[in-house]
Amino acid sequence: MVNLISLQYDFSEILSADYGQHEGSCMMHQQRELNDIYEKYGGYPTTFNYDNTKIHQLWWNRDQVDYEEFGRQLNMEVILVSSILQEPGCMIPLHRDTFYRINKDYPDRKETRVRANIYLEDWKAGHFIQYNDVVSTHWRAGQGMQWDSSVEHLSANAGLENKYTLQISGFLIE
Repeated sequence: MVNLISLQYDFSEILSADYGQHEGSCMMHQQRELNDIYEKYGGYPTTFNYDNTKIHQLWWNRDQVDYEEFGRQLNMEVILVSSILQEPGCMIPLHRDTFYRINKDYPDRKETRVRANIYLEDWKAGHFIQYNDVVSTHWRAGQGMQWDSSVEHLSANAGLENKYTLQISGFLIE
């Protein structure tokens, strides 16, 4: 399931935040929990390393951003909100969102778990996200996609400026 979406919101506080306070990579999680993706390619490529899969991710609580407004516009019950700064030369390799934290905190909920991935700035050369057979470029700030755990996707910054996205995770209101 993929829905093209749009979010009207003032992203200035999110964009001006101190992204230096967290740095990490999803590499270990992907190698451990998504083997089915990489097996058909002969395993997780050894050329992926911490330096080229690094992200700076911040988590936002209900006092910092408007979960209710996000949910109203995106037709979802918002559980988690984070933003990611992806530096030039970095990528997030092919993966599926597994909703680890939502599954841990809400194991009995049966609703569809979804993630909205929102672009925080207008597209810049070298920035892209690919999902299924679609390569997303030339976006406007506030545009994005919403998908469930079946959608394989990747993100790359082959450009010369930082790439910023907002991830809003929760339950689809059907």
